[in-house]
Amino acid sequence: MDNISHAVETLVQSSDTLFILLGAIMVLAMHAGFAFLEVGTVRQKNQVNALVKIIADFGFSAMAYFFIGYWVAYDVTFFSSAEQLSAINGYELVKFFFLMTFAAAIPAIISGGVAERARFYPMLVASFFIVAFVYPFFEGIMWNGNYGFQGWLTETFGFGFHDFAGSVVVHAVGGWIALVAVAMLGIRNGRYRGGRLIAFAPSNIPFLALGAWILTIGWFGFNVMSAQTMGSISGLVAVNTLMAMVGGILTSLFVGKNDPGFIHNGPLAGLVAVCAGSDLMHPIGALVTGAIAGALFVWLFTYIQNRLHLDDVLGVWPLHGVCGAWGGIAAGIFGSEAFGGLGGVSLASQVIGTLAGIAIAVIGAFIVYGIIKKTVGLRLTDEDEYKGADLAIHKIGSVSED
Repeated sequence: MDNISHAVETLVQSSDTLFILLGAIMVLAMHAGFAFLEVGTVRQKNQVNALVKIIADFGFSAMAYFFIGYWVAYDVTFFSSAEQLSAINGYELVKFFFLMTFAAAIPAIISGGVAERARFYPMLVASFFIVAFVYPFFEGIMWNGNYGFQGWLTETFGFGFHDFAGSVVVHAVGGWIALVAVAMLGIRNGRYRGGRLIAFAPSNIPFLALGAWILTIGWFGFNVMSAQTMGSISGLVAVNTLMAMVGGILTSLFVGKNDPGFIHNGPLAGLVAVCAGSDLMHPIGALVTGAIAGALFVWLFTYIQNRLHLDDVLGVWPLHGVCGAWGGIAAGIFGSEAFGGLGGVSLASQVIGTLAGIAIAVIGAFIVYGIIKKTVGLRLTDEDEYKGADLAIHKIGSVSED
C-alpha cells in the first residue's frame, strides 16, 4: 500500500508540473502575439524595433523576476541547491516560470503604447524596475495576501479581491503604467497638424491579425492554467474565456464599422475583461462582459486619439488598462449568484481592489519613468524618429529589396 500511495503521489505531482509547464509555454507563445500585433500596427520603418523590443523585454523581465520580483511577491528565492529546487518534480520552479510569463506581459503591453518614438535601452531599464518592484508589489498583495490588504477586504466586505487570471493584476496594471509612459513621451511627430489627427495606417494587416490570433489561442493557457494544478482545472473557465472572446468580436465588428484593427483587438478586449471572473461567471455573463469590453475599447480608443490627443499607438490603455479594470468590476457583478455566477465575491472589494491596482501602477510608473526621463531621457531624437527606430537603433530595415 505504501508503494501504491507513493506512486499515486508521484503521478499527481508530475501531472501538476506538466500541467503548469504547458500553461507557461502557452503564455510564453503569447509574446509572439504581442510582437506581431505591434509589428502589423506600426509603420514599416519601426517593425524590427517592435520585434526586438518584445524579446529583449522578456529577457530583462526574466532576470528581474527571477532575482527580485518573485521574492517581493512571494518571499521565495532560488539560492538553495538544485536538489532542493527540484523537489516534487520541480513544481515550484515551473510555477515560477508560469508566473514569470505573466510578469513579462507588463513590458509587452507597455511596448505597444510607446512604439515608434521611445529610446531602446532606457525603456529596457524601466521594464526591469517595473517587473522587479512595481508589478510584484501589487501581485503579492492580491495573490499572496501580503500586507494584510486582502484580509481587511474580507473582514470588511465578506470577501477579498478576486482576480483569477489577472484582469487587474496583470492587464490593468500594465495598461495604466503604459498610460503614464505614453503621456511622458508625448505624441509622435506629424501625428496632429492644425489640431487634426493624421492617420498612420497599420503597415501590415496580416501580421496584425496573426498577432491577435496567437494571443487569442494562448489566452486559454493564460486563463485555464491559472488553476495551477490538475485537480483545480475547470471547463467553466475555458467556456467563459471563449464566450468573452466572442462578445468582444461581435461588438467591435459593429461599433468599429468593419475596421480590421478594431475587429482583431475586440476579442482581446473581451479576453482581458474575463480573466478576473472566468472561474465564477455564467457563460452568458462572460459573453456580456466581453461584449461591453469590445465596445468600450473601440469607443475609448477613438476618443483618446481624436479628443485627448493621447498617442497610444496600439491602444493599450483602453485595451488593457480600462478593459482590465472593467473586468475586475465585472467579476463582482457577473460572478455573483444574482447574475448566475458561483458567488463568493464582493462588488465593493472588486471596486476597491481595482482602484488600488490603478493607484499602485500610476504611482510606480511616475517614479520609474520620471527618474529615467530626468536622467537619460525616454524619447528618440527628431532625426532618429524620422528615420525610424529600425535604422536608428538596429541599423537594419525589416525588408530588403536587393
